[in-house]
Amino acid sequence: MLYFTFEMAEEILLIAGVVIAVLMLFRMYVRGARCKSKAKLHGKTVIVTGSNTGIGRATAVDLARRGARVILACRNQIRGGAAVAIVQRESGSKNVVFMQLDLASLKSVRSFAETFLKTERRLDILINNAGVYMQGTTEDGLGLMFGVNHLGHFLLTNLLLDRLKECAPSRIVTLSSYLHDYGNLDFDRLRTHKEFGVGESVVSVFRIYSHSKLCNVLFTHELAKRLQGTSVNCYSLHPGAINSDLTRNMNKMSRRLLKPIAALFFKDVEAGAQTTLHCAVQEGIESLSGRYFSDCAVQKVKAKAKDDAVAKKLWEVSETLCGLS
Repeated sequence: MLYFTFEMAEEILLIAGVVIAVLMLFRMYVRGARCKSKAKLHGKTVIVTGSNTGIGRATAVDLARRGARVILACRNQIRGGAAVAIVQRESGSKNVVFMQLDLASLKSVRSFAETFLKTERRLDILINNAGVYMQGTTEDGLGLMFGVNHLGHFLLTNLLLDRLKECAPSRIVTLSSYLHDYGNLDFDRLRTHKEFGVGESVVSVFRIYSHSKLCNVLFTHELAKRLQGTSVNCYSLHPGAINSDLTRNMNKMSRRLLKPIAALFFKDVEAGAQTTLHCAVQEGIESLSGRYFSDCAVQKVKAKAKDDAVAKKLWEVSETLCGLS
């Protein structure tokens, strides 16, 4: 006999809610806006994290076509090398290179930044694209989603800030998600568990991912304040509902439910890269530094996503965890 627990019912309701939300947002996200900028990037250098697959790789292809030198910053050397060949072939540019970066290791982030600063003279655009949707622990003992989605990019950005300032005007683009609306930052829980949430259930993983995406928006909000007067601008964004492999680590039931929906209703990776590209190259958005974008347009966010006090506290806690303070 099959018995349903409260947790099972909650998970089913959550999945059903996600399905309904996807269907309701179909018109908004599937067709989506496209980046209209024709800007060329000859002589410019761009870093795209997590660019061996998905929207990161699609972003790299577009930027390489525009003439940029593109650094594919990826964890896996074999996959990264294969991605270089694909990006070079699809963009027609040979000015694409791989550099190893594991955002789940602060040591790796520091090593990447040190190597980059020694070997590359410019940095004009930093795209914090990489992300994970799974439970786990980083090399430094932090929650995997907090560590990779936020803290690794926080450290990387800070280590490269001086070079971005030297090459200004320059930009920092950080991928978040509309799921940041469901996030909340409990700093007591972070102190206790090294993550903003705990648990392995579908509901728990969803919430912890949402917390990490709220970190992305708040990080950008605070970063913009600290960059005033530098001609370095920053943006966070929701790329849309994307048919990519971000959900490869979901449990089998969730993947089976999402697979046909994703195939029918989600954006492909090229469409999913458009808001990233808009934030990276679109002319005339400099005054919108620190804002959140979706569908190639600035969007309003809830009060918790632009809370000055919480953003500042997140920054200070992140500095401490990274050893920057």
